[in-house]
Amino acid sequence: MSTAPVPSFYLYGEPQRSVAEGFVHVESLDDRSRPSEWTIRPHVHRDLNHIILIAQGGGAMQAEAAQVSFNAPCLLLIPAGIVHGFSWHSESSGHVTTIADSYLRHLIARDTDLAPLFAHPQAVPLPPAEGDAAQTAITRMAQELGWSGPGQRAAVESALLSLMVLALRHAPLTQAARSGTARQAALVARLRERIEQRFRQRESVSDHARALGTSLTALRQACAHVAGSSPAQMLDDRALLEARRLLLYSQLSVAEIAYAVGFEDPAYFSRFFTRHVGQPPRAYRVARDG
Repeated sequence: MSTAPVPSFYLYGEPQRSVAEGFVHVESLDDRSRPSEWTIRPHVHRDLNHIILIAQGGGAMQAEAAQVSFNAPCLLLIPAGIVHGFSWHSESSGHVTTIADSYLRHLIARDTDLAPLFAHPQAVPLPPAEGDAAQTAITRMAQELGWSGPGQRAAVESALLSLMVLALRHAPLTQAARSGTARQAALVARLRERIEQRFRQRESVSDHARALGTSLTALRQACAHVAGSSPAQMLDDRALLEARRLLLYSQLSVAEIAYAVGFEDPAYFSRFFTRHVGQPPRAYRVARDG
């Protein structure tokens, strides 16, 4: 039984394939949006993150179950693994910058101030002058990607970091960086990766700590400092995210969804979902379908 509720692409509309280390790509918003009549249907990129500059126009972004409206100039930040889609205002313009997840994690490891940018999908409004600065950085990045002269990689990274700093400085203050050491950040990144691979098995926090070669106390402290959460909550959040996706985008029954996210008892899953989301799974599905 397949439980993949939405298509997974490399770039939008392209079959999934492995992502080269250090991959960065820039294209015009027009390239894929105009042929699809300014609507990009919900999809996911397993290993790619987006920074989308909306220079003119606006629209709405669907990110998992949330709907976010935006107007130019702004930057849309979409982390890898997030189901997302767009409805653009006709004749909107801008650029889509796509970054390999492994490369992004490398940049964040060097400067953890950048980590909150991709903690969740968000729209970051920009003052007009900063919108021009974002456009300049993207134009420079696109030019460097179009040739193979000396220093190209450094030039691309310089332009990319300029764009990320613009986003960071205009993101909501509530997204300020968490405290925590580089070692703790690396541990939480490893935990997230392991949760992504194994959340359907509903393993205990102790199981994860043992597999990561750390103590329960160290893991809990790292998650509190870096993620502002507990390991148990992170495990529950990933199961709930998958359950929401399956309720929204699949025709699986509630019982089938329960089994798909690792619950042996569908009744217990329904109580778990209701306690965290505030409504039973069937009511959640009906409310979103309506």
